[in-house]
Amino acid sequence: MSQRVFTCVQDLKAAVGEQFGPTDWVEISQQTVDRFADVTGDHQWIHVDPERAAASSLGGTIVHGHLTLSMLPGFASRLYAIRTGAARLNYGLNKVRFPAPVRVGTKVRATATIKSLHDVPAGVRIVFGWTVEAQDTDRPVCTAETITLVVS
Repeated sequence: MSQRVFTCVQDLKAAVGEQFGPTDWVEISQQTVDRFADVTGDHQWIHVDPERAAASSLGGTIVHGHLTLSMLPGFASRLYAIRTGAARLNYGLNKVRFPAPVRVGTKVRATATIKSLHDVPAGVRIVFGWTVEAQDTDRPVCTAETITLVVS
């Protein structure tokens, strides 16, 4: 998989509707989940107690939905680079959903699409649509729109 590099706004505009990816598969370990729990303070047993979670209907610990969401910047850096403008800022999110759980130890990967690009006073605002899938899962495990502000 090669990274798409954008060096001007015109190339970004031309790529609206284009899909990037998928990325390579990335395994989410229990150690990663535990560290995320420590950082966020979310120590719900379904994420961090393998013994208790094994007895649940899910059959084991599951990854925090927000951990999956927080992987998007890393996936983005594998799929594309925006090398134009004075700065590139995380402007926000739209329509975040976690349609299916991710079992700890599962591998995930992502695809991104440039959904829209709008000129704004500070530069351009880009909306990326994301789908994260897990191995052996029919439904996406995370869908989201991220908004990037490319400052002129």
